[in-house]
Amino acid sequence: MKMLLNGEWVDRERKIMVRDPFDDSQIDTVPCATREDVDKAFEAATKGFEIAKKLTVYERSQILSRTASLISANFEDFARLIAMESSKTIREARKETSRCINTLTVSAEEAKRILGETIPFSSFPGGEKRHGYYYRFPIGIILAITPFNDPLNLVAHKLGPAIAAGNAVILKPATLTPLSALKLAEALLEAGLPPLVLQVLTGYGAEIGDLLVQDQRARMVSFTGGVEAGMRIVKLAGLKKIGMELGSNSPVIVWKDADLDWAVKSCVSGAFWAAGQNCIGVQRLYIHREIYEEFKEKFVALTSSYKIGDKLSEETDMGPMITEEEAKRVEVWIKEAVEMGASLLTGGGRKGALLQPTVLENVPENANIHKKEVFGPTVNLYPIDDLDEAIRKANELPYGLHAAIFTRDVDVAFKTILNLDCGGVMVNDSTDYRLDSMPFGGVKYSGLGREGIKFALQEMTEPKVVCFYLP
Repeated sequence: MKMLLNGEWVDRERKIMVRDPFDDSQIDTVPCATREDVDKAFEAATKGFEIAKKLTVYERSQILSRTASLISANFEDFARLIAMESSKTIREARKETSRCINTLTVSAEEAKRILGETIPFSSFPGGEKRHGYYYRFPIGIILAITPFNDPLNLVAHKLGPAIAAGNAVILKPATLTPLSALKLAEALLEAGLPPLVLQVLTGYGAEIGDLLVQDQRARMVSFTGGVEAGMRIVKLAGLKKIGMELGSNSPVIVWKDADLDWAVKSCVSGAFWAAGQNCIGVQRLYIHREIYEEFKEKFVALTSSYKIGDKLSEETDMGPMITEEEAKRVEVWIKEAVEMGASLLTGGGRKGALLQPTVLENVPENANIHKKEVFGPTVNLYPIDDLDEAIRKANELPYGLHAAIFTRDVDVAFKTILNLDCGGVMVNDSTDYRLDSMPFGGVKYSGLGREGIKFALQEMTEPKVVCFYLP
């Protein structure tokens, strides 16, 4: 596939191979963008912003609605492409495609709700003869940098609000999974988006990432990825808006009165969705000691029944990690934890990029697999005796994206909600539940700002005050 630059689909002599992580077969190639391409992208986006901001709200909304319809009409093609280039099974890929359609549809709706307010200037002496209001205006060029784990919907989460607001966008999709983003760009152009409004640069972050982030023509960086990369962006970005979703180490508390079967089913799915490469995936499970053994038995049994392998098979529950190197990293962390005293309850085996879904207990708190974001198919079980202990342990790591509590007791639920340090608390659901229209983001090392279309629109616009003096 080619990349979108200055209104044209362009190629480059130097290519990047896009491979299927299941068998390492080549799917396609994309151009390797150069330093010169970065400058061209900003020049084109500068012109594109002049076009984008003049589009009427109706036009922006219609473009996004038509794009959603095009994806719906080519649903299986999008799903198969996601499944081929990423870690997702075909069933997981279909869900992501459905979510992308919803993300764009909501973006089209929210384009019509970028509202302002009247301002009571007479509320302070001297303002009696003044009347006015504020409205929100687009900020300019949005630099969007997206990860590999949701190669379609997380791109839509950046492009949808940016276009709805009247901004231009330069998109740098994940090097490992650029094809879904390019296919989405094709759909946007077919739906009527003026080509200069969107640039898609495919390339290596190590080569063009710093140039993109440092360029002061970008008025906002919207980034989803790792903490280390996020910290580097903060240092390099200069005076511009920054929105970041940086991952987590999500805790779940299972209280003694929980619906055990539902908690097990929900948390197994939450731990191993997309081979655990999920920023809100379940990583730490704090289970009341009275139900710990029963929960463990059911959790291990369901995990052990998971079918791993060919992503395009309807029978497969979990596919490979994104690369064999990543699978090896998590395998090393599992072995390290066991050597430090953890018990391996199931899983731990690896074949290429396929890593068995893994459950551990007695994990030392200084083990990498406890204290860091694993981003792989592992989960740790811990018995707890009281709620305060569970909340304290849930909060003790420097992450705070999502957390969860399973309980039938409303007092337990509300105490937990009020005391967990995170951006979202799921009650009787695993941490990996997300509605694409809700505010999404975290505290501490989990990020800055919020995504979710309405909330991203606030980040991607600014208020302009208008005041009339009427003598």
